[in-house]
Amino acid sequence: MTALKGYQRLEALGVWREQPDAQRRNVVVSLGDSTIVIMDMKSRPLTHWAIPAVERANPGVLPALYHPDGDPTETLEIGGDEAVMIEAIEKLRAAINRARPKQGRLRWGLMGTMTALLIGVGTFWLPDALRQHAVEVVPPVKRAEIGLALINRVTRITGPECRDNLGSPALARLGGKLFPAEERRKLMVMSGGPRKAFHLPGGTILLNRSLVENYEDANVLAGFALVEGLRAGNHDPLAEVLAQSSLLAVIQFLTTGSLPNGALDSYAEKILSQSPEIVETQDILALFKEKGVPSTPYARELDPSGSVVGPLIVNDPFADTLPPPLLSDGDWISIQGICQR
Repeated sequence: MTALKGYQRLEALGVWREQPDAQRRNVVVSLGDSTIVIMDMKSRPLTHWAIPAVERANPGVLPALYHPDGDPTETLEIGGDEAVMIEAIEKLRAAINRARPKQGRLRWGLMGTMTALLIGVGTFWLPDALRQHAVEVVPPVKRAEIGLALINRVTRITGPECRDNLGSPALARLGGKLFPAEERRKLMVMSGGPRKAFHLPGGTILLNRSLVENYEDANVLAGFALVEGLRAGNHDPLAEVLAQSSLLAVIQFLTTGSLPNGALDSYAEKILSQSPEIVETQDILALFKEKGVPSTPYARELDPSGSVVGPLIVNDPFADTLPPPLLSDGDWISIQGICQR
């Protein structure tokens, strides 16, 4: 669907230039429900512009020249032979401009109506539509970039990542054993912080150093990593980041591919202060059994008394048998010393 009634699909040809010194490219312009999608001639997306952030550089002149709000270096040219697309974009821009507050004398009734319209659009339609669209179109590499940016913000609170020449490869081997390659999970040990484990977009799971320094084997560390992987699978981490971000931050993400530091800081503070989401006991037990990890060590770390985590102890899949070790003794010793160098 498009943002205009009467059009199921609206496309046109145009010429796009990413920056002033870049080559002009013939493109297909597609009007969506909340964005303008610019694709190459094989219908592969090149970029997305949020409709509320589209500006016209030459009103009333053809060919029409558009650019994202605040970035006139990226341009989209649509010729006069694509009048239907130009008219559609201009209708949307006019509607959005009418909904914005104007300086000067306005009657209170008109101001109230426009305010109500802004609140309705801003609260009930546009934010959720843009956030959902961003989650659906962002590629894995961009998720990884957001995750890396968040790590840089998180380490202001937790301290730096622990790494060394022996412990880091051993930790990577543990991650490869716990998670299949298609899940793209990376384990990191942090030097401090208020939480035992949490996850970020891009597949990174961050673990507190106490999980490696206080135990004789890798079972507790593996347990926390596996449960955090389940949490990451239950809720898209990028969707959680965007849910915490303002509408302007989401628009910036769609138009530039990056989030402002304020949005990253807000999410970092949230994940480090909130309580972990509860994961179903049967899901934990099934995954621990599949991966060869006993559930009792993980449960005892959560609650030494066992009163809250009784089902994880009573139904431990390895209560009567000894699973194969997750790592060699040398690898575990290397991981235990990862924060000492």
